[in-house]
Amino acid sequence: MNIENAKSQMRKGMLEYCILLILKERAAYASDIIQNLKEANLLVVEGTLYPLLTRLKNDGVLAYEWQESSQGPPRKYYKLTDAGHTLLLQLDGAWRELENTVHLLKDRN
Repeated sequence: MNIENAKSQMRKGMLEYCILLILKERAAYASDIIQNLKEANLLVVEGTLYPLLTRLKNDGVLAYEWQESSQGPPRKYYKLTDAGHTLLLQLDGAWRELENTVHLLKDRN
């Protein structure tokens, strides 16, 4: 088994949840989202993030608003919709279940 491949698959599975966690309190620009993920040691490139943000927006989980920028053209800021907040609560529950399962299995031995 290739550990890097396994780690990559784990990160992909968590990415959507992590994005929603970042947007839980406030809207954010895509590069701010990437920076938050990097600070949490979850490395993501724009080519991965933008399609995911578009899919979440199309699913009604995210919305965006344009905000003026002092450093160039207006920027698109993403925020959670009501459906996004609901999904985040559901993902919180799913994460707790997975975490409990892993702890139970690790502690069994």
